[in-house]
Amino acid sequence: MPSGKQLRQYLLVLVVLGCAPTRPPPGVERFDPKAFPESVKGPMPGFGSFDSYWDALLAACPLILSQRGANAGHRGDTSFSTRWRVSTEYCAWLYYTPDSKYELSRLVESTSPIPPDDQDERGCTLPAFVDDKRYPANSLKHLYILHNHPGTPTNISEKDITAVVNAAKIHGEYVETREGKIPVSIVAFFSRHYEPSPTTCDGFFEYSKGSAEVVKWTPDEQGQWHREKAGAVIWENEREFRFVPAR
Repeated sequence: MPSGKQLRQYLLVLVVLGCAPTRPPPGVERFDPKAFPESVKGPMPGFGSFDSYWDALLAACPLILSQRGANAGHRGDTSFSTRWRVSTEYCAWLYYTPDSKYELSRLVESTSPIPPDDQDERGCTLPAFVDDKRYPANSLKHLYILHNHPGTPTNISEKDITAVVNAAKIHGEYVETREGKIPVSIVAFFSRHYEPSPTTCDGFFEYSKGSAEVVKWTPDEQGQWHREKAGAVIWENEREFRFVPAR
């Protein structure tokens, strides 16, 4: 187990950029950055549970994208800049319980101010642990870091990959489930078009610990999901890497 000092170092697994509305909606947590907790509550009300991680991911996508400010649409849209200024990211853990179920934590809303230069980035800071009072704390298996990217086109960022590395230092690189051994991963959901409500899930990017590539999942008109390579992750050593997006 990491020391207390190491846990504090790894606690903020996602770098934050963004703004937040006045009051979070039900099921969404907003934390004081000066008193950031080690855990976020679970489960998400009305979400699960799920027997399959894939079903859980597909249910989490529209749930997260439909949150206030989570979707700004395509960067080429005429009204994109206005929506982008008020956009934010939400993040959550998809975790595995002793009952062999997949659950979603409550969503965490970004609270840090948007930087003056904006940099076309948003982000979300996620606590390192889930607190689900139904189970002993050490019985939960933290599997997926989930978040949205408000604008498209987009891709996984190097900060996202670093978040997976930090999470694996705390929780291990794999989770044993009844579906098999699943690596700790991060997912970025997106919607290509702006829809105030409801918001469709047009796909997501995924990076798994130990993988040499980022993948992109998108559905066709029949609802079948397809996988394609979205970039290569080149490790220089155990700590340093380069992400090369696919052309």
